[in-house]
Amino acid sequence: MTKQGNFKFKETKKGLVIVYTGEGKGKTTAALGLVLRAAGYKKRVLIIQFGKIWFTGELEGVKKLKPFVKLIQGGKGFVKFLNDKLPLQEHQKAAEETFDILYSETISGKWDVVIADEVVGAVAGKMVSLQQVLKLIKDKPKDVDLVLTGHHAHPKIIKAADLATEMVSLKHPFDKGFLAKPGIDY
Repeated sequence: MTKQGNFKFKETKKGLVIVYTGEGKGKTTAALGLVLRAAGYKKRVLIIQFGKIWFTGELEGVKKLKPFVKLIQGGKGFVKFLNDKLPLQEHQKAAEETFDILYSETISGKWDVVIADEVVGAVAGKMVSLQQVLKLIKDKPKDVDLVLTGHHAHPKIIKAADLATEMVSLKHPFDKGFLAKPGIDY
């Protein structure tokens, strides 16, 4: 136990539930910073991305963190984004399949840290149910740290979290018509 002023801090082995949400940039970036830190401690980390099926810098970067970090991309891309013309049912089916992998891997005992990138947005977009995510939080092993990212976190997800951070956009190059920048935005 560490004392800071009149407050006593205690160390915990309990796995945390961490939520990065909001309209600002940096949710996935914050989660990946946590991945980098965990890999430095030789923790076993799984990243499952919902809706991200294209090349990203994190996909290549994670290869350099083997054998500690594994990344799985799931879904059919973002719904109604970048000329998406797929039926909603295809997106929902792919999100369900990705969630099934997330759930089984999280409770498997193989991982110290699990990142569910964009799962919060999948709930907001009704691709994955709120009940499924709350069950994941409840069923995760006690010592697993679980990180959930995405826009529009449901208040029940925030309530179930140990740490929740909202990213707020104050200024962004998109506002001036600039496209996403490789190595910075993806």
